[in-house]
Amino acid sequence: MRVNLYSDTQSLPTAAMKAAMMAAELGDEQAGLDPTVDALCDRMARLLGKEAAVFLPSGTMCNQIAILTHCRPGDEILAHQTAHILTSEGGGGAALTGVQITGLPGEGGQFEVAALDAALRAKTRYAMPQVLVEVEQTANTGGGTVWPLARLRAVADWAHAHGMATHMDGARLMNAAVAAGVAAAEMAVGYDSVWLDFTKGLGAPLGAVLCGPAAFIDAAWRWKQRLGGSMRQAGICAAACLYALDHHVERLAEDHANARRFAAGLAQLPGFEVQTPQTNLVFFKPSGAGMSAEALAAKARARGIAFSVMGPRGRACMHLDVDQAGVDEALGVIREIVGN
Repeated sequence: MRVNLYSDTQSLPTAAMKAAMMAAELGDEQAGLDPTVDALCDRMARLLGKEAAVFLPSGTMCNQIAILTHCRPGDEILAHQTAHILTSEGGGGAALTGVQITGLPGEGGQFEVAALDAALRAKTRYAMPQVLVEVEQTANTGGGTVWPLARLRAVADWAHAHGMATHMDGARLMNAAVAAGVAAAEMAVGYDSVWLDFTKGLGAPLGAVLCGPAAFIDAAWRWKQRLGGSMRQAGICAAACLYALDHHVERLAEDHANARRFAAGLAQLPGFEVQTPQTNLVFFKPSGAGMSAEALAAKARARGIAFSVMGPRGRACMHLDVDQAGVDEALGVIREIVGN
């Protein structure tokens, strides 16, 4: 593939990251004896302003373990109707915990307190307990939008006032922090659990870290054990995450600039409807040009350019393996396809 805009999960570890992995000090992660994993968890707890953290293989596991820890069978979670936990985790909430996830409306993958008010149930024996409010920072399907601090705080305050816990899906939290110029810990204030994925814009081959109060992480560890998530000499992977924190956070701004460049180029094409990107995701509809997103993606892939399709929209995702020249090459191919 000449230019891979399918997802930032497609990014490959750099040579320097792989060297850091090979040099990592290792031990038994399950027994708390891997110093590199311990260093990563300590650093992540500080970075997100929480007491403790646990290293997990994936962001989806972070979400599902958080749900298992916060909730019990028959409970209800309030989240946006496009939230990853609702649309993209194989029904994990229902299958593993036995919860119902109620999708809330709102522009750009975000909801207001008014939507929470409308979803609030009376606390009776006939209603399922509403125990968790979840947000996604950035909001992927919403276009990679960044939740403003004021809205994050208002949602968290509402949840706590109504006796509910809060969880932040922070898959692209550092993209949000860089784009808004706000510390990640500030964004996580008021959220009882939060995690960061290292396999997207940060470029690690695997791994995510779930953070929260010490008692919560202790309980999460039990679910990690039950789900078979212990990783033994996991420092070789944690080292990649530490390297990413040192070298790949500030450069996320380059991905955001490339997203704006790509969006501007697409917007010049007749019939294209393009959502202005806030971070590294570009959503667009080519239907006005007489071509579906799926048809355009197929033609582009045949010429070495990959992007994903979500319903009628195409999604191009910028990451560390895509530079400005790659953006321009992808635009050139799409122009030629549409022109023909």
